[in-house]
Amino acid sequence: MRRNPPLTPGRASCLVRASRRFLWTGAVAFALGSSAWAHVPGNGANAATDVSFDAKEALRQSQAVIGRAPRDAAFKTADGRTLRLSDFRGKPVVLSLIYTSCYHVCPATTQHLAGVVRRARDALGPGSFAVLSIGFDTPNDTPAAMAAFARQQNLRIDGWEFAGTDAATVARLTEDLGFRYVASAQGFDHLIQATVLDGEGKIYRQVYGANFETPLLIEPLKELVYGTPAAGSLLASIGNRIKLFCTVYDPAADRYRFDYSIFIGILIGFTSLSVAAALLIREWRRARPASS
Repeated sequence: MRRNPPLTPGRASCLVRASRRFLWTGAVAFALGSSAWAHVPGNGANAATDVSFDAKEALRQSQAVIGRAPRDAAFKTADGRTLRLSDFRGKPVVLSLIYTSCYHVCPATTQHLAGVVRRARDALGPGSFAVLSIGFDTPNDTPAAMAAFARQQNLRIDGWEFAGTDAATVARLTEDLGFRYVASAQGFDHLIQATVLDGEGKIYRQVYGANFETPLLIEPLKELVYGTPAAGSLLASIGNRIKLFCTVYDPAADRYRFDYSIFIGILIGFTSLSVAAALLIREWRRARPASS
């Protein structure tokens, strides 16, 4: 797959470029038959085998739900807890649908997601967003199986839950998320998709591919974490706006960092304008005729 040109660090316009790259990447991935969708072996017991997978239609359905709020849904963890989508309100959440009998694509996709999540936590803070992985092959993806999958992948990341649910809930959730999958003779064909929900529970962004580029997930999370007005404090709100524009992607290190040079440039610009204004006012006062 042809790779996109790297992002230029230290520019506020990276938000616009990341959004364009996201749409461009999705379109090219499907046009070229890339890893944005997968034909992966597994049980395939939860979907009909006589339905072909249309990648372009899957992408259309996935994009069509952006801006909508999925219906509330309940999930079970291996330790007996019940999680609901509504439990995550107030902060962004990344939803990933997988199935545990997939031995190659789902583990590789989840490992890549884990790497990006760790980089996002470094940039945005440990409690800034949550991650929820749900098994969609309900006969096999029990809460215990999901927990075993997490252990096998060595995924012990705070704020990341692995859970199972029933077939009716999966049907509603996949419809609401625009996630299309069909069973084949060897397993499931499905969209490789991570869904970002905002703090109100609405679908904010879809991220596609097994090896998506780091900014495609972190940029929307950054917009949600730092772009939301902080409650109760003007100073905190200003601080968030500064973090939004000064937390930038370094493609050489594949990490985000706080770029003080942007903030310093803004201060220098403001200071220069203030000095220029003061000089103009002084000259204007000198040039005024003296009052009689």
